[in-house]
Amino acid sequence: MLSQIQRFGGAMFTPVLLFPFAGMVVGIAIMLKNPMFVGEALANPQGLFFQIVHIIEEGGWTVFRNMPLIFAIGLPIGLANKAQARACLSVLVSFMTWNYFINAMGMTWGDYFGVDFNQAVGGESGLAMVAGIKTLDTSIIGAIVISGIVTALHNRLFDRQLPVFLGIFQGSSFVTIIAFFVMIPCAWLTLLGWPKVQMGISSLQEFMLISGPLGVWVYTFLERILIPTGLHHFIYGPFIFGPAAVEGGIQLYWAQHLQEFSQSTRPLIELFPQGGFALHGNSKIFGAMGIALAIYATAARENKAKVAGLLIPATLTAMLVGITEPLEFTFLFISPLLFAIHALLAATMATVMYLFGVVGNMGGGLLDQFLPQNWIPMFHNHAGMMFTQIAIGLAFTGLWFLIFRSLILRFNLKTPGREDSEIKLYSKADYQAAKQQRGGDIATQIIEALGGSKNIRSLNNCATRLRISLIHASQAAADDIFKQLGAHGVVRHGDSIQIIIGLHVPQVRENMESIMNNPTQPSSFVTES
Repeated sequence: MLSQIQRFGGAMFTPVLLFPFAGMVVGIAIMLKNPMFVGEALANPQGLFFQIVHIIEEGGWTVFRNMPLIFAIGLPIGLANKAQARACLSVLVSFMTWNYFINAMGMTWGDYFGVDFNQAVGGESGLAMVAGIKTLDTSIIGAIVISGIVTALHNRLFDRQLPVFLGIFQGSSFVTIIAFFVMIPCAWLTLLGWPKVQMGISSLQEFMLISGPLGVWVYTFLERILIPTGLHHFIYGPFIFGPAAVEGGIQLYWAQHLQEFSQSTRPLIELFPQGGFALHGNSKIFGAMGIALAIYATAARENKAKVAGLLIPATLTAMLVGITEPLEFTFLFISPLLFAIHALLAATMATVMYLFGVVGNMGGGLLDQFLPQNWIPMFHNHAGMMFTQIAIGLAFTGLWFLIFRSLILRFNLKTPGREDSEIKLYSKADYQAAKQQRGGDIATQIIEALGGSKNIRSLNNCATRLRISLIHASQAAADDIFKQLGAHGVVRHGDSIQIIIGLHVPQVRENMESIMNNPTQPSSFVTES
């Protein structure tokens, strides 16, 4: 059960990867249209510069304005057991069919359901436009549910053999036909129950505002502490992309009001208190520095240069793009206590920042969120908040360093570079060889180390990890074998195994799937009994 939940959480990350670049485009475009940054002449709506920037900005809004559609199409990439592209097509058609059914039922029997489809979309109407269809605003929740239903139908029915005279309806056509009839009761139940869910969401939003600092602490702590399980997607997803804190999600709401907030002189915490639930990215910047410094400081003198070579790229990855797993898993494997302390410090830092008036959309790193969506556009009227944020962050960097250093020394934890702990470095020749075989060769070796393709029940990935469910976990190789293939670490739980690969994990997964679907694949071997 846990592996299925983890797989679902990993699948949610596929559409999430589209947001950083879109956010950068929108943030920079809004800044370039702001007269406080470019002057009145360039910010003139009738000028060529403004019009070009506006066109670019509109392209950047694509992802934000179509979040339900993108989540619906993106989830099958991670959830479909086979023919992911065809699964995406089936989900797209079925998701739109579901919305058309909702529209038709709502227009015809709106009084019965207590929904007025003659209202304008947005506001308190509970309606939205999805792919040009006027429907209930189910946000990404509806998209995830419908996508999950249709993908399950795809996994069960895609290979179903039909009589010869019905052969034209096999495969995706058969899945879409069955889904068509399934969408009818789904639309009916949505109209019957979703208005009540919307009332509950509204109450949840009010509760989150009332909870204030306590809510920020609990949210940030859970978002960090659940990273090893892969369940953290279920914590930040409803807040950042869903309606838990604000209608449409923090990401969309912040982007839509970016120019308004940047030009206002009122404190941001008054304008957007919900932004306290998007401060978890601060631990990726300020925490990463403190942790790396502690590991470096406790390394043996003769190993410091080697340890720095390992820590600098991992720390920069965390700070610049918000991917923390290479660094966090370094000490998670060595001591879960350190990871628990890390989560406590991250939650406490976010709460202190919130108490001092720091809010925004800061769940990523410097390049994708902090600079383009927060610090640069907000600097003119909210520089004081940023300086406060940086001061608190650097103070906590010191805390991370002192606490981690003390614990490493006190309990003699074998972090990289200490005594006989392993320090894995590669020569230039090793790097070139790894680069050449990073694709198919490494994929083949990982499959063999897992006991062969016949031992793999399901394969998925998140930002940096392969998530695999095995038929016989005992046939998988030892952790050291995977590390020799370039993995940063391995997490095992029952028949499930997670292999930390790095940012190129999507390519590795695709190569593995290609090899697994190729009947000429070499026979696998059992490496461990």
